[in-house]
Amino acid sequence: MGRWQQSTNHHVHTRRMTEQPLDWLDDDPDLPANKPIRCWRSRDFSAMLFRDEQTGYLRLAITRTQYDRHTGEYRDGITWDELQRIKNQTVGETTWAVECYPPEDEVENVANIRHLWILDHTPDFGWKHHKGTQS
Repeated sequence: MGRWQQSTNHHVHTRRMTEQPLDWLDDDPDLPANKPIRCWRSRDFSAMLFRDEQTGYLRLAITRTQYDRHTGEYRDGITWDELQRIKNQTVGETTWAVECYPPEDEVENVANIRHLWILDHTPDFGWKHHKGTQS
C-alpha cells in the first residue's frame, strides 16, 4: 500500500472528492517517474491525474481507499455512477472521458485501478443530445 493511502494526513471524511496537496510525492519510492499532476480524495475513493509525457494525454487513475489485507489489493468494484461522479468532481461535469479495453496482449492489470482518459474535445461517438431532448 502506498504511503499516501496509509497517511492519516490525507484522510478525508466527506464523500465529495477533495483536492489534496502533492507534497507527499517528493519522497515516495513506490511512485513511477511520471508523477501525478493533481490528486483528490474522498472517504471512499482516491483519484490521481497524470499527463503522458510523450503524448500529452491526461489520464485519471481511480481506486477505492479501502485496502483488502487478505488479497493485498485495493477493494474492487467501482460502478459507472461512481466513476461519473468522480470524473465530475475532479475534472469537470462538461468534460468527456473514456475507459479503454486494449487487446489482451497489451493488458496491464497491476491493481484494482480504473483509468479514464480525458478528452480535449467532444468525440465523434457518444450521445450528443441533452437529457430530455430528442435527436
